[in-house]
Amino acid sequence: MKKDFYEILGITKSADAGEIKKAYRKKAIEFHPDKNPGNQEAEENFKAAAEAYEILGDPQKKAKYDQFGHQAFQGGGGGYGGGQGGMNMDDIFSQFGDIFGSAFGGGGGGFSGFGGGGGQRRVKGSNLRIKVKLTLEEIANGVDKKVKVKRKVQAAGVSYKTCSTCQGQGQVMRVTNTILGRMQSATTCTTCGGSGQILDSKPGNADAQGLIVEDETVSIKIPAGVAEGMQLKVSNKGNEAPGSNSVPGDLIVVIEEIEHESLKREGENLHLDLYISFSEAVLGVSRDITAVNGKVRIKLEEGIQSGKILRLKGKGIPSINGYGTGDLLVHVNVWTPKTLNKEQKQFFEKNMTDENFTPNPEKTDKSFFEKVKDMFS
Repeated sequence: MKKDFYEILGITKSADAGEIKKAYRKKAIEFHPDKNPGNQEAEENFKAAAEAYEILGDPQKKAKYDQFGHQAFQGGGGGYGGGQGGMNMDDIFSQFGDIFGSAFGGGGGGFSGFGGGGGQRRVKGSNLRIKVKLTLEEIANGVDKKVKVKRKVQAAGVSYKTCSTCQGQGQVMRVTNTILGRMQSATTCTTCGGSGQILDSKPGNADAQGLIVEDETVSIKIPAGVAEGMQLKVSNKGNEAPGSNSVPGDLIVVIEEIEHESLKREGENLHLDLYISFSEAVLGVSRDITAVNGKVRIKLEEGIQSGKILRLKGKGIPSINGYGTGDLLVHVNVWTPKTLNKEQKQFFEKNMTDENFTPNPEKTDKSFFEKVKDMFS
């Protein structure tokens, strides 16, 4: 089981943005590869801290994590920072390198302790974002989707050479004279963008970076219980970047719910308005109703009242956290006829004063407000 992100950073849920950033910087410096060369355990702790900060450092992701836990970011080959295997070192330094400040000589432009490139960093391609529409049935059961995306990839035959400005290091050392003496600092090479490579040759159909646009069909595994606006990440299925040492960006999948014709979703519960005739309410009836997993037969007892709510346990939407399944709430509505023929009207006129037709709610019959309270409890 994945470790809690708050526990990884040593903070509580009430920590503000400044405290989260401070806690991450402390952990990152403690387990930084330059301080722990060759230490596999330190590497895993370093990655775990970065993964935790990627979520908790973003207010929207933090809100989803607080509500759904790790499940909010699973599916589609990984929910955050590289998915099942955690974040990779290049992602960490490219995304959060500025947090290290000058603690490791240049603010995280590269790394050495875990096999880094001596200051050179791998350039990551840009992310792509798509929307995927799902039916309520697909949301309830989970689904594998195949989508076609247009992504930039390196053209066949493209080649790159070492950047002459930084000599392949990805950084340029600068010496500045100050009142305290000569100060040396490292900055990202503007010629190659820190990759250490520049374009050498490219085919005619490629752009200035040696990239072309291609269609690719991507498989996305969507877990049961996702909600409108939730985002899944498919690692390495975004745009590629120039350079032989680059890594692709990610494909961000935004979930859209298709409105169901009869079922309404409220969190993990579903609501259904069931209309029955006056005769059916008096005599009782069995009816087939629509649920997300097919038809369900329910029995309505004799004398059922309009406004009655029937709760079908486990017929709703599964929790994305794996904490069970919601319910299907059937709202019974007795349909009063608007037009009657002479014979029908005489029947009701005759029974208008009959004691069986006189409203006589029992103590067990709940009021409207009690029903609403039960519905949300």
